[in-house]
Amino acid sequence: MNQITAYIRQSLQELYPPEELRALLMLICCDMLGLKALDIYMGKDIILSESKQRELENIVSRLRKNEPIQYIRGYAEFGGRSFRVAPGVLIPRPETAELVDLIVRENPQAARLLDIGTGSGCIAISLDKRLPEAAVDAWDVSEDALAVARANNKELEANVALKKIDVLSDAQTEPECEVPVYDVIVSNPPYVTESEKQTMEPNVLEWEPEQALFVPDSDPLRFYRRIAALGRKMLLPEGKLYFEINRAYGRETALMLEGSGYGNVRVIKDMFGNDRMVAADL
Repeated sequence: MNQITAYIRQSLQELYPPEELRALLMLICCDMLGLKALDIYMGKDIILSESKQRELENIVSRLRKNEPIQYIRGYAEFGGRSFRVAPGVLIPRPETAELVDLIVRENPQAARLLDIGTGSGCIAISLDKRLPEAAVDAWDVSEDALAVARANNKELEANVALKKIDVLSDAQTEPECEVPVYDVIVSNPPYVTESEKQTMEPNVLEWEPEQALFVPDSDPLRFYRRIAALGRKMLLPEGKLYFEINRAYGRETALMLEGSGYGNVRVIKDMFGNDRMVAADL
């Protein structure tokens, strides 16, 4: 074991489980410091320049404060692409990439799609890249999130039309509902209940934006109910609605959609076997 890996392990072993620490170690050494993976695996002793040593110490210091590695890097991997991220946006999760896969698989001919609560733009931009003939719109209430999404839209050479819209505001959404235009509406809205905070990891709870995470215990479906109502006005006949959901509320979300007039409502499990997606037809 060389001095670099020993320093990383000793600094972080109390905070991260062994498997996560191994992944962090390789990410820091290879992706962030530019070292060769073979040299790390072989335990080659490497001497860093002063600037690289300071960079390493800064990375480790930030990790010890529970800052997510994605924010330290400035990027997160999603669906085979690197998306810029910052503390004002939620870090994309692999389960969300499954939602994108589902939409693309079921709607190869979709002409127009809307992503509500776009955050970093990972869903909208991925759909734009994978359905190049489609027009993709995306909304978010956060200017910080939209700034990151615009940067990703440019860097990844996508053509998503981004708008600052509060989906819960009648005044802002009413003009958008004049004519049904969308084949697909998708949303990964805030769905973590306030009571679930106590079970969350510090690197999520202390760093990721509360606005993108939490809903009141008294109304966990507030965003889903609102978007379902908008979908009734904005989706074309036979249009489809897709949600990422809190795994504890799959049945409740499905019943709400059925009660709102949607058909073919499906609760779909993610790669970990949890209820994570809901799809419905208008």
